[in-house]
Amino acid sequence: MSNSDIALQMKDICKYFPGVKALDHVGFEVKKGEVHVLLGENGAGKSTLMKILSGVYPKDGGEIFLEGEPVEIHGVKEAQALGISIIHQELNMLTERDIAQNIFLGREPVKNKLNAVDTKKMYADSSALLQKLDIDLNPKTMIKDLSIAQQQMVEVVKALSIQTKILIMDEPTSSLTQKEIDRLFSIVRSLRDSGISIVYISHRMEEIFEIGDRVTVMRDGKYIDTVNVRETDMSRLISMMVGRTIDHLYSRTYHTPGEEALRTENLTGLRFRNVNISLHRGEIVGLAGLVGAGRTELVKAIFGYDPIDSGTILLNGKKVKRHSPKELVENGLVLIPEDRKNEGLVVQEPIKNNIVQASLRKLFKNHIVNKEVERKTAEKYHADLHIASSGIVQKVESLSGGNQQKVVLGKWLCTGCNVLIFDEPTRGIDVGAKAEIYELMNQLVGEGYAILMISSDQMELLGMSDRIYVMCEGEITGELSKEDATPALLLSYSIGKGGIESE
Repeated sequence: MSNSDIALQMKDICKYFPGVKALDHVGFEVKKGEVHVLLGENGAGKSTLMKILSGVYPKDGGEIFLEGEPVEIHGVKEAQALGISIIHQELNMLTERDIAQNIFLGREPVKNKLNAVDTKKMYADSSALLQKLDIDLNPKTMIKDLSIAQQQMVEVVKALSIQTKILIMDEPTSSLTQKEIDRLFSIVRSLRDSGISIVYISHRMEEIFEIGDRVTVMRDGKYIDTVNVRETDMSRLISMMVGRTIDHLYSRTYHTPGEEALRTENLTGLRFRNVNISLHRGEIVGLAGLVGAGRTELVKAIFGYDPIDSGTILLNGKKVKRHSPKELVENGLVLIPEDRKNEGLVVQEPIKNNIVQASLRKLFKNHIVNKEVERKTAEKYHADLHIASSGIVQKVESLSGGNQQKVVLGKWLCTGCNVLIFDEPTRGIDVGAKAEIYELMNQLVGEGYAILMISSDQMELLGMSDRIYVMCEGEITGELSKEDATPALLLSYSIGKGGIESE
């Protein structure tokens, strides 16, 4: 690679916070016109490194070069003047102003000696920038009326308006639907093809192979390696990220299945029909299928969130007669939802409140909360589940995704459950935290719990399940043992082909 191809070099960058060495002589290079993925677990140092590049933090050591020239960056405006922009994971926009006002905030065009804002030019320029990226938005639309995906696109347009050469995107898809992700990726490719360098921070493996050209891996504040995306695979990247192989990530201790814990007989509801599945103590049963197959609708109906048209549910050998979440929880069945923030937690509340939330009647007589019982109960699950926090009074919203998932798990274990349904147990969680969740699941089945697991992660299904049911268009199309399950068979059953495996 010639020096003329390099847009950015960061060499031996160090950063210290009180008692913590956040970055330890980190360096990497970004080519002109490439999407360079910065990969690592939470706490690896990715965001800190990019905050130094974008002027949010000062560096404590090292050098930065732009197109071969050394630069010192002492603030956000200096970084922007050098052509460096960052789109943070938490979008920073003025919601009570419109698109054009946000794009040109602090840089409004003026039209006379009195420095009056040239609104006509501002809206015309905003419209031209939106059209350049084929974004169908009116520049006079208020930010509060936009979706998160649309707000993100406005941030990209804002970056273009300052003639950005290097655009940093920090976990840009964390709140987007798949359709919105596809649209964002189309814009990212367009920017790359125009010569802009994209530094893309992510811990989502599937995104790396879809959008990245090269990937740099960080771990514990250190540079590990840079590889071409087309010359690597998921196993190698995971190994670099966590310092262990993918086989260890999915390590399972298998047990002889115990008594039947859950059974459905010809269960039929709004998006599923004639579903027959069974689950025993001491096993993890996977539920596979494509988006829209009816998996989430099935488990929400089993849990009593949604009505059942016909069929039977047996829980721990007894027919479920009063079909409601309250009754099912009292009889040992719980659902850990995909959307943990909105459906599983009260994120503005501390850890202790969330852990005891579903067990108030069990723990406290006459609904009078005993603070000592609350504290001891919360501390037990905080310790048992290894929740990384400053303590049980820390608010859940400030925890990582993996630790939030542990709080949800603690909440339900506190109820005395014995059958757990996990809907996408590790979605939005980095690889290191995934390993911890898998270990907890392994531990639970070893203690006699039964787990039904919906997952869209094929490796997760194959690595963690004793058996796998596959759904397609609301029906169970196959049941596979761990020994028989392969990626090709899962796909075949998922599209309704009934086990036609390619040679």
